[in-house]
Amino acid sequence: MSDTHAMDTSTLHGEAAAPESGAPEFKLRRALEEMVRRRASDLHLKVGLPPVLRLHGELLQTGLPALRPEDLRRCSEQILTPAQVEEFATRKEIDFAVGVQGLGRFRVNLFQQRGTFGFAFRAIPFEIPSMRDLQLPDAVEEIALSARGLVLVTGITGSGKSTSLAAMIRFMNEHRALNIVTIEDPIEFLHRDLKSMISQREVGNDTLSFQEALRHVLRQDPDVVMLGEIRDRESMETVLKAANTGHLVLSTLHTTDVAQTVSRIISFFPPHQHGEIRALLSEALRAVISMRLIPRADGSGRVPAAEILVNTAAVAERLRAGDQMHTLPDLIAEGRTQYGMQTFDQSLMDLYRRGLITQERAMEYATNPGEFSLRASGIEAASDVSFDSGFVREDR
Repeated sequence: MSDTHAMDTSTLHGEAAAPESGAPEFKLRRALEEMVRRRASDLHLKVGLPPVLRLHGELLQTGLPALRPEDLRRCSEQILTPAQVEEFATRKEIDFAVGVQGLGRFRVNLFQQRGTFGFAFRAIPFEIPSMRDLQLPDAVEEIALSARGLVLVTGITGSGKSTSLAAMIRFMNEHRALNIVTIEDPIEFLHRDLKSMISQREVGNDTLSFQEALRHVLRQDPDVVMLGEIRDRESMETVLKAANTGHLVLSTLHTTDVAQTVSRIISFFPPHQHGEIRALLSEALRAVISMRLIPRADGSGRVPAAEILVNTAAVAERLRAGDQMHTLPDLIAEGRTQYGMQTFDQSLMDLYRRGLITQERAMEYATNPGEFSLRASGIEAASDVSFDSGFVREDR
């Protein structure tokens, strides 16, 4: 459960009670300003350490004083609502979002560790980036305009799943008149109605739970349903059925690639249902987009590498059979020119050829580093399509 609200900025400007000791008072706003100024993705607050930023995937300590238990206790008093205070006392952790005037919006996780508070802040841009801004492949635009089916965006924490989903919804909103319903915990990006009508529902604020919202969402006449994250069997079953009844459903999973995503979907269900779920998945799935963020060669940030599976007839056959899942990467590689599919290594090769990433970084993230090194050195068998991009895209 969560709540999105505007943070009390008076306390952030230093009007809170002075600390008990003679040490300088920690000001949360100052740490958030440093985060925004340096364009860091995350801010971590932990007792005994100065505030820590995550910049381009790396953790960096700030020059601010080390935090004390009373510093983080005051932070919690500044930004939690009474309902959130009660929830945190019961659960010992809570997710929510806050807006800070003049700075931006932040997704926050407050947790308890060794009897003290800890915070993780994630910066949420006010302006939703476009898919071109994010350098996502053109195939993602086509997937976003699908009329129906299940689209999963996957990757580890911090790989750009939420941002990519928001960019896809922005693209739909700019190009089609749709009724889009999102179910999030918490709401991150705020969407304005353009061509589409977008209703954003937050767990804890607008609905009791993901399950309750999913139970009723199909009665809200949606064209598109976006579920922030699939967390259990019930939500997976619901989105599969919704996608199979003519709706476009978008969601995320914490999986590292396409093959693991398929395995994870099946694992939500008991063994006696696996055949039924494979059949349902083969009909409902539209695409899987798996993300990895790679440091740029010029050190200016990170760029996404994306493995993309489109549910073609051949893919659907593999999904139903269930005994040839190891061949999915081959189907993805072969379907690049016709269907816009690509493996991680094909995506990395494109980024490398365009000069956006170094060979060393590409090999670090490649599925088959040895083969990637050979192809990058120009040693390539004429019949090998696993690294043949089919085209080399120019920077946009």
